Amino acid sequence: MKALVPYATLVGEVAFKVTAAKLDGRELPLEMISQQERVVAVYQAERRDWDEARLELRANLPDTELGSSRWGDVTCIAVLTEGVTNTRTVRHLRRSPGGSWGGSITLARDSYRSRAELSVYVVATVDGVAGRVIGISEDDWIVDLVARTPVRQREIRFNETDFRDGEEDWLRPFKDAPWLVETSGEMPTVHLNTGFEGVVQLLDSKGSSLEKAVRGVLAAQIATDTWTAMFHAAVSDLETDEDGAPQWPSGWRDSVLRTMLPDVLPDVSAADALWEIHSRRAESVGWSELQSRIQYAASRRARVAKNLGNAIRVLDRSDEGAS
Repeated sequence: MKALVPYATLVGEVAFKVTAAKLDGRELPLEMISQQERVVAVYQAERRDWDEARLELRANLPDTELGSSRWGDVTCIAVLTEGVTNTRTVRHLRRSPGGSWGGSITLARDSYRSRAELSVYVVATVDGVAGRVIGISEDDWIVDLVARTPVRQREIRFNETDFRDGEEDWLRPFKDAPWLVETSGEMPTVHLNTGFEGVVQLLDSKGSSLEKAVRGVLAAQIATDTWTAMFHAAVSDLETDEDGAPQWPSGWRDSVLRTMLPDVLPDVSAADALWEIHSRRAESVGWSELQSRIQYAASRRARVAKNLGNAIRVLDRSDEGAS
């Protein structure tokens, strides 16, 4: 089987955590850094005029693999990104005598708006070509500039039920579907069909590398369907003012639109993108042409490429071991 990229990549896990954070040189309270949620909450209400937040982090890489002669000039870098502002900050981490990699990355207040995502990449020279990515962290962190508490905003509810024999009659016509996304309520709900053999068990599995890879692909597909459904629901529910201009919605609909619009209409401002998306849908002119962009934006948020790549690499290694 062919690998997703034409060079060797890491199979082992790339893991990291934020160990401390400072706001203009002042230590943030430990309760604002959640190791469990992997979130740093920069609470603005009591300090609105701050300029920068500095995050200290430590990463652990699969050293046994990195000792292979397949890679040279191995470098570990931290990457901070925000889709709303299309901002990216990159910093190199240094390897400590103990084997872990550490360093800091700075978030400039005038460059970020709401929620940034922090990841770690492993870069090396492969087959004489420098700067190739050979590993990416699986569990990233969120740096939230507006939250009071360090929690991931769980704005999606999961409901495990048997579509065929469960208590929710309206799901019975969909008894052959492994899952269904409902966006009609105040909170989007992903209904997982326990009557579809193996789906819930696979999502809850903690087994082999192969099971983990397949679980990632399945979760990414569910997430893609969920992001797509939420986007269409948010667009269809837009309200307009007396001049016909679309208004930003509230709650999860606002979050979905602000997250996906930069990928759906990347060359315009958020306000112009909202107007454009509303006009195309209302007038049915150019709406169908946007479906591929919506699909791309949803799959990007669901990390389809990353999860599929992981699965292909694991299967590739399994084939090599079998032969």
